[in-house]
Amino acid sequence: MKKVVITVIALSLSISTMMSCKEAADKAKAATEEAADSLEEAGDDLKEAAEDAKEAMEEAGEEMKEAGSQALDSIKKAGEETMDKAKEMGENAKDAANETADDLKKVAEDAKDKLDH
Repeated sequence: MKKVVITVIALSLSISTMMSCKEAADKAKAATEEAADSLEEAGDDLKEAAEDAKEAMEEAGEEMKEAGSQALDSIKKAGEETMDKAKEMGENAKDAANETADDLKKVAEDAKDKLDH
């Protein structure tokens, strides 16, 4: 009877160990599946983040291109305005020089006339 009890206990322990191993294997399988799903989701999230970053960089590039174009137009306009002002100032200086020359010529003629009389 002792052998039967020991055999039953050994059999119970064996069955219990088998059940534990089966549960552990099932849990490991479930954990592996969850990990695979999590990795897949993480990969999708990373892909989406990369696409968002790419779009943001493209938009920033377009904005920089537009800003550069506007800056270039502003510089060109300022340059044209500066050239127009310089041309106008040159004309004014030329006119002033001509007037001064005419005034000096008149003063010289007046002085000559006074000396001659």
